[in-house]
Amino acid sequence: MATRWGIISAGLTSSDFVSAMQVLPKEEHQVVAVAARSLQDAKNFAAKFDIEKAYGSYSEVANDPNVDVVYIGTIQTYHLPVATEMLKAGKAVLCEKPLCMNVRETRQLIQTAQECGVFFMEAVWSRFFPVYKELSRRLKDGEIGEVVQVIASFGKNLPHVERLQRPETGGGVTLDNGIYPVQLTTLAMGGDKPLKVLAGGHLNKNGVDETISACLVYSNGRVASLSASMRADLPSEAFIVGTKGTIKVHCPMKCPEVMEGPWGKSIHPLPKNSLTFNSNNSEGMMYEAAEVRRCLNEGLLESPGMPHAESITLAEVMEQIRTQVGTVYPQDSM
Repeated sequence: MATRWGIISAGLTSSDFVSAMQVLPKEEHQVVAVAARSLQDAKNFAAKFDIEKAYGSYSEVANDPNVDVVYIGTIQTYHLPVATEMLKAGKAVLCEKPLCMNVRETRQLIQTAQECGVFFMEAVWSRFFPVYKELSRRLKDGEIGEVVQVIASFGKNLPHVERLQRPETGGGVTLDNGIYPVQLTTLAMGGDKPLKVLAGGHLNKNGVDETISACLVYSNGRVASLSASMRADLPSEAFIVGTKGTIKVHCPMKCPEVMEGPWGKSIHPLPKNSLTFNSNNSEGMMYEAAEVRRCLNEGLLESPGMPHAESITLAEVMEQIRTQVGTVYPQDSM
């Protein structure tokens, strides 16, 4: 049977997710419902993608017996309440990154998923790209020896993205762009938590971080140097340096098609379709959708590629970075 998806939010990210799924076999994935705060927006989205049901409230998706799994594409300030409602309704959930606004919310949401006994995954789509799969394999095989350092950046000049500019909409570069260098570092470090996080940067006029630089200190002599910006286009590539060699993940490191190392260059072109995407290489969102189906078919409650423990680690590192820079969200005082 096809995995039956419900889509929460009819925004640009949700559009890219559904467009990406068009590459997957229709007998395996079917989008059966979409919900938005505006019923008309949901109807327009449904018409675009030939989706049977359009809802004007998120609760209607939670109550739809034909929905197996929900993709949550709202801005992050809504992730906690919306995902909680879906999980308590027994729906499996793929929730966009960042999972929540802070560590407290992240732990709360994961605990809810575990108590409900329902599959739950943070949509760190990078992890399921073929380049990342190969990277993980080569690191586990010890091809570059012991990892000593990670050097990674991700930055885009994004003054036009209004939600990034204000704390009340979860703005700031750490949660939006900084998560990519952080998640790659966490992968390279085998999921370990850093012993120390040292960060600096600059806030915009509204008090959210727009440029950050961080040093993460790990056990066994390992360190990471990370940077992110929403004011400038950074190199957006990553280097994992080991005792026997170096792996380079090419730009854009969050959704790459090319990687190279001591063995030479690996190229993994994305499958294309005729639809128009809002963000670069968004076709690759298909890989996380396929991972969700695989996990559901195997009866898993979390993905080994993006486990709950690593979502908590990402939240902890990002909270330390943005609070050291000076970003405070309304959710931090709740």
